[in-house]
Amino acid sequence: MAAGIELVALTKRFGHENSPAAVDNIDLSVSGGEFFSLLGPSGCGKTTTLRLIAGFEEPTAGRILLDGADVSNLPPHKRNVNTVFQSYALFPFLSVFDNVAFGLKHASVAKTELRKRVGDALSLVSMSSFASRRPSQLSGGQQQRVALARALVLNPSVLLLDEPLGALDAKLRRSLKVELKALQERVGITFIYVTHDQEEALTMSDRLAVMNAGRIAQIGTPQEVYESPADAYVADFLGAANLLPVTVTERIHGGASTLTLGDIALSTSNEVPAAPGASAQAVIRPERVRVEPHGSAGQNRVPALVERLVYLGAATQVMLRLATGESLQAVAQNEDAASWSQGTPVHAHLPADALRVLAGDAVPAAAAEAPLAS
Repeated sequence: MAAGIELVALTKRFGHENSPAAVDNIDLSVSGGEFFSLLGPSGCGKTTTLRLIAGFEEPTAGRILLDGADVSNLPPHKRNVNTVFQSYALFPFLSVFDNVAFGLKHASVAKTELRKRVGDALSLVSMSSFASRRPSQLSGGQQQRVALARALVLNPSVLLLDEPLGALDAKLRRSLKVELKALQERVGITFIYVTHDQEEALTMSDRLAVMNAGRIAQIGTPQEVYESPADAYVADFLGAANLLPVTVTERIHGGASTLTLGDIALSTSNEVPAAPGASAQAVIRPERVRVEPHGSAGQNRVPALVERLVYLGAATQVMLRLATGESLQAVAQNEDAASWSQGTPVHAHLPADALRVLAGDAVPAAAAEAPLAS
């Protein structure tokens, strides 16, 4: 049965009491049966949070509740959770069947039930025909499936996954993340998934938390977090983002507020979290920028030059230099980009519904060099 997880003021420090917190007073509620991801760069606290839930680390402060029961001080084997690691940690001298059966044997499960449960688990991950093989005779993707079967055969109420696709090549990751989400929906248990890969988090999660320096920067559905980032950090980390320095000239609740980018007037139909006269950061995603012929008339059009074209296969990445001096990324259909070259004058249309003013005024150091995808 799927269980909910609740973290209450959870804190973890390594070393003395004044050392920086690896996990800093976070509150989080994950519903039973939810696929929830912890997303962030190395060192943000996501794996430490997972290890705290698993029982591999003890919290410095706060509580961990599993279906309402406080498990903060219970050892890992007394929590009905299981973990799949990036390395898979399969026993090389055991067959696939015996790897999956290992936990059941230590739980003294009867042989008949053991065979049935192992068979069901291998069938669930499409590995029944590989039961007699050793891990060295399997591909990386097959080993990942065995690790999942070994975790699921114990019927955990929560499955914790620590970057389980990280060691695989890009093509295999793309196919397995779809399979993993489908598997979670079939078994119906709670998945908490740790990753630094924004595409994985967006593809599989029901909800996700973006973490920064031990804290949760934003929680929401993939669409909410991607389209309405809470601040410049979230906007820059979750996908490619164009961050532009603007000044708020008029703020209208429920209407079109006005901004200036240099000496160019812009409008946004989204709520503005800054007072008139304040400097702020506006964000627009590359796929929402429209590259139009030079001289196009209308609101929110900024003169620009094409600096570089990058062929991506299904589309073309267009690097623009705005008349105000800022760089801007756009994504265009290949047939549209065919008429452009380096130095082509154009207009960049920034639709009012796609332009959002962010809370705070800090620009992440990597913002200007953010890749289109990772």
